[in-house]
Amino acid sequence: TTLLSTRTDDEILNTRQMTDPTMIMAMKFLTKLEFGMTQTKPRSVPFVTQKMIELSLAKGMSPMSPIGFVYFGAFMSKRGDFTSGYRYVKLALSLLDKVGRECAGEVICIATQVKIFVEPIQAALEHHNDGYAASMVTGDIFNALLNTILKDSCMYV
Repeated sequence: TTLLSTRTDDEILNTRQMTDPTMIMAMKFLTKLEFGMTQTKPRSVPFVTQKMIELSLAKGMSPMSPIGFVYFGAFMSKRGDFTSGYRYVKLALSLLDKVGRECAGEVICIATQVKIFVEPIQAALEHHNDGYAASMVTGDIFNALLNTILKDSCMYV
């Protein structure tokens, strides 16, 4: 968190774009690794998240950078710090507009699960519709389905 605590949201949002193809590929790999680790080794996910954020701040923001920030926000929320968690998921959503929406379905899905603890649940759940649409645009059937299931399962809470 030291990397992030010294920077404002505007500084993070205005970080240069990542241009090195090797670093962009590394970020794509870390994105896939992060999702897989949530299923197999959840205690290791924060290390992958940290690496994604470090690379993003040092080498520039890639289309996968929002994933690192949204997972960090979810992690902070799981630890009980909803204020910081909410800040980082909002930052991840804002980054989608800066770096591209390639991973928007997954980012919106995770961000919405944090938002329901801060915003009115009925309003927050509507973001899953955006996550579904973004996932379908990129052909991400898994996150399209996940957005739908999470919206439907949380709707009656």
